[in-house]
Amino acid sequence: MRWMWGLLRLRRAAASPLPPFMLKGIWQEAQIAVGGGQMYCTQSAESSRPIGRYPIPYKKDLPYDIVELMEEVETKSGFLPNVFKVLSHRPAEFRAFFAYYNAIMNKETGRLSKADRELIVVATSTTNRCPYCVIAHSALHRIYSKQPTLADQVTVNWELAELGPRELAILSFALAVTHAENITDEHFKKLEVHGFDREDAWDMAMVSAFFAMSNRIAHFTDLRPNKEFYTMGRLPKEKAEKS
Repeated sequence: MRWMWGLLRLRRAAASPLPPFMLKGIWQEAQIAVGGGQMYCTQSAESSRPIGRYPIPYKKDLPYDIVELMEEVETKSGFLPNVFKVLSHRPAEFRAFFAYYNAIMNKETGRLSKADRELIVVATSTTNRCPYCVIAHSALHRIYSKQPTLADQVTVNWELAELGPRELAILSFALAVTHAENITDEHFKKLEVHGFDREDAWDMAMVSAFFAMSNRIAHFTDLRPNKEFYTMGRLPKEKAEKS
C-alpha cells in the first residue's frame, strides 16, 4: 500500500499546475514513499543538526486529519514548516495548538491586519529569545506587509524601527502582556487614541500570550527554523524563483 500511495503522489505532482520550485518537496516525498520510507525529514537541509529533540512520527502512524493538514500546508507553501513535524509527536496537542493558532491569527474581524498580528509575534518572540518564531514570522510579516526590512528592524530595537504611532501603540501593549506587567486602564486608553477598543486589545493580548507559550515550546523541543523562511518576502517573486 505504501508504494501505491507514493505512486499516486508522483502522478499528482506530475499533473499539478504548481511551479517546479513548489513541487520539489512533494516530488521528493513521493519518491521516498515509493522506496518504502514515509518519515518526515528530521534534519534541516543545510546542516546535520536535527530540527528538534523529539522523534518525528512516520506518516503511516499519524491520524489522517493531521496528514491531510500537513499536505495542504506543504502544497500551498512549497515546504512543510518544522513546527508541524515536531508537534505531530503529540497529535491531540497538535490539533489544539493549530486550532487556537487559526482562531487568533486568521480571524477576519477586528482592526488588526495579518501584518499587525505577525509584527506582534516578531516583537514578542524577540523578547522571549525564540529563533524559530522570530525567523518564521518575520517571513510572514514581509509577505503580508510588503515591507522587506521592517521585521528586521523590530528584532533589533522595536522602539527605533520605522513604525508609525499606531504600530508603536500595538507593540507597546503586546509587550506589556509579554512582560507580565500589571495591565491597567492606562494601557487601554493609549490604544483608544489610535481607534482600538477592548476587543482589539483582547486580540493583541491573545497573540502575545499564545506566542509566549509557543516560544517556550520551541525552546523546550529545540525547534529549528526551515531554511526557506530566511529568504521569503525579501525578493520579488520572479527573482526569488530564479535564485
